[in-house]
Amino acid sequence: MIGFRQGVEATVPALRRYARALTRNAELADDLVQDTLVRALRSEHLFHGGDIRSWLYTILTNLNRNRLRSLARRPPMQAIEDNDAPDMTGPEAGARDIERALAALAEDQRAALLLVVLEGLTYREVAEVQGVPIGTVMSRLARARMQIRAYLDGERPTLRRVK
Repeated sequence: MIGFRQGVEATVPALRRYARALTRNAELADDLVQDTLVRALRSEHLFHGGDIRSWLYTILTNLNRNRLRSLARRPPMQAIEDNDAPDMTGPEAGARDIERALAALAEDQRAALLLVVLEGLTYREVAEVQGVPIGTVMSRLARARMQIRAYLDGERPTLRRVK
């Protein structure tokens, strides 16, 4: 029991980093991490060994999906973009471009990319977290990288098809 709680505690900084990158909102990310920790500690009996980090990422990913489904049922709100702001130069402009490119990705693609690039998970671990085959993870990563590259090269994305 003590080992489990220490493992959970050791994973908190990585969970916060992933949640902040996923939600792009510090307060929302902190709430998501707290909900993840509460659910993990309440469900300790369901953890049967293995990589605790992947287990916690799975919980966080599922909670975020539930949050997005709940938001999808609400009337859409128009976000204020800073496109009207004067163009910046230097490192700030590059960071803003990458942030916008990430924001333009589909949720599953962004999550897969963040888990691999930011958190250093293997493709197999990402497949377990997202509950999909490893080939799907590879496909999501390839599409995400291609879209980010196109965005940074100045190509603006066309409208996405929705199934």
